[in-house]
Amino acid sequence: MINLDMGLDPQSNMSLGEKLGQISWSLVLLITAVACIGFAMLYSAANGNFDPWATRQIMRFAVGLVLMLVVALIDIRLWLKFSYFLYGIAFFLLIVVEIMGHVGMGAQRWIDLGFMQLQPSELMKVTLVMALARYFHGASLEDTGRITFLIPALVMIVAPVCLVLLQPNLGTSLMLLMVSGAIFWLVGVRLWKFALVIGSVLAAIPVIWHFMHDYQKNRVNTFLNPENDPLGHGYHIMQSKIALGSGGMFGKGFLMGSQSHLNFLPEKQTDFIFTMLAEEMGMVGALVFLAMYALLLVYGYVIAMRCRHQYGRLVAMGLTVNLFLYMFINIAMVMGLIPVVGVPLPLISYGGSSALTVMIGFGLLLCVHVHRDVRMSRRGMSDF
Repeated sequence: MINLDMGLDPQSNMSLGEKLGQISWSLVLLITAVACIGFAMLYSAANGNFDPWATRQIMRFAVGLVLMLVVALIDIRLWLKFSYFLYGIAFFLLIVVEIMGHVGMGAQRWIDLGFMQLQPSELMKVTLVMALARYFHGASLEDTGRITFLIPALVMIVAPVCLVLLQPNLGTSLMLLMVSGAIFWLVGVRLWKFALVIGSVLAAIPVIWHFMHDYQKNRVNTFLNPENDPLGHGYHIMQSKIALGSGGMFGKGFLMGSQSHLNFLPEKQTDFIFTMLAEEMGMVGALVFLAMYALLLVYGYVIAMRCRHQYGRLVAMGLTVNLFLYMFINIAMVMGLIPVVGVPLPLISYGGSSALTVMIGFGLLLCVHVHRDVRMSRRGMSDF
């Protein structure tokens, strides 16, 4: 792990105008362009109506855009200072969900705030990255080589994962584990430790299977053989594959998707919205869309590599990995490559908490870019 915290140009006295000038407006434009594709798909999902989904999503994006810029302009050392505190809030909200959470679609994942249904597990995806980046900021390879040093970080991961599993929400739990694993790899944790963990998980699969819910077992069985129950548990993925194939090379045209508009395609506004996009825009349209997503990931990687302090690099890479997992899991799921786990497609799927989390994540990514040369000590506090 390379420490680049020495010899930086301090950005402590940047004015608001200078910070606005440092923002990557091309990234903001790309985010807006991808979101506009989502608005169009939600408009199509409602058969050419802005209600009930597109209008709300546009309003959420507008609020999220302002929030994203506010997050980007706040001094990154403040985010470092309050990383543990924000993680604690998200963890507390996960506990609240278990006590008095709102139940929907057979799961207890939301807190009813009146104006929106807040899903704390979505917030945990961001705050866990921030907390781990805070913990490993300035850590050396000697530190990360000691098991005792890694134990507090492991506790920070396992505690929320267990609470999310209780909801139950396997998809988000896996995302938290994979993002955390990526951060551990970035800070120099030895590969044999990853092999030990993976081996332990594989050995524990029979025990894990025993404690899985029936619907989770059905999803695995459906993934292995969806044709076994085409009108039951395999219905969703079978219809998704039919819709994907029917789009052909250039698609059936905007608002012309038969599988989606004749209501064969389930959850077309959320989990299976990429299927509707591929049916209407075809393989060419889907590839153009994926290229835009790939460009978002490139932006995240470049921002991380240009940042000269460990906290910013880890936050940027963690959030970029998080965005990749959102995209990969959702698209692989609707194509039948992995079991259905209910992960939304960022900036495209309808949803409040996920949209809020994604925009906060982009705000932090922009914040890393704006404050890429800020001077930080080993623990980042003495320079603030």
